[in-house]
Amino acid sequence: MEKLKIKIFADGADKPGMLKMYAMPYIRGLTTNPTLMKKAGITDYKAFAKEVLAVITDKPISFEVFSDDFIEMERQALEIASWGNNVYVKIPVTNTKREPSYELVRKLSGAGVKLNVTAMMPLEQVKSVVDALDASVPSYVSIFAGRIADTGRDPVPLMTAALEIVKRKPKTELIWASPRELLNIFQADQIGCHIITVTNDILKKLDLVGYDLDEYSLGTVKMFYNDAVAAGFRF
Repeated sequence: MEKLKIKIFADGADKPGMLKMYAMPYIRGLTTNPTLMKKAGITDYKAFAKEVLAVITDKPISFEVFSDDFIEMERQALEIASWGNNVYVKIPVTNTKREPSYELVRKLSGAGVKLNVTAMMPLEQVKSVVDALDASVPSYVSIFAGRIADTGRDPVPLMTAALEIVKRKPKTELIWASPRELLNIFQADQIGCHIITVTNDILKKLDLVGYDLDEYSLGTVKMFYNDAVAAGFRF
């Protein structure tokens, strides 16, 4: 892992898990979203964020707005941005009505708000967002490469093209979001992607990097055998 140039951000909303990941030196930042918060049973958004930010002060962390109205999104974004210098505000690339958030991105970025523009997939969205970002303000452009792969498309060519677009704004970094397997970290690193967001489930597999395949094969055989014995299968 030491050879990787890509920054690994932990993705989650489980506070103990987030703090555990934060303490690991190879975790360079953290992200969360309303869906992860709902799964974690969080009901008080601000209280949760403040609790996390009381500990996480020196690594970037992204919190997302949750309105579908751009005026309210702006209000929420300014509130979230005020919580800490290490906070990035996640803005969805569109609302649920397919209305793009480009003008809101332009306004917030121009006001110095550090943004993480999220849920992007087509390159047209990337181009429009990058055009809207202020070149002097740090920002993230988050493409859901894992979801692109779920549609049967190879995300690597698209992510490679996105990197060229992002170069227009030197303080903007590209995020490979929603990876599906550990291999995605190495794919993202190989093309020069700046950041990849990774859940705890994938991070748990880091011990397998470089693992001997003969031993892995034998371990799999033992697993099948032991489970069959434990189940008491008979003919």
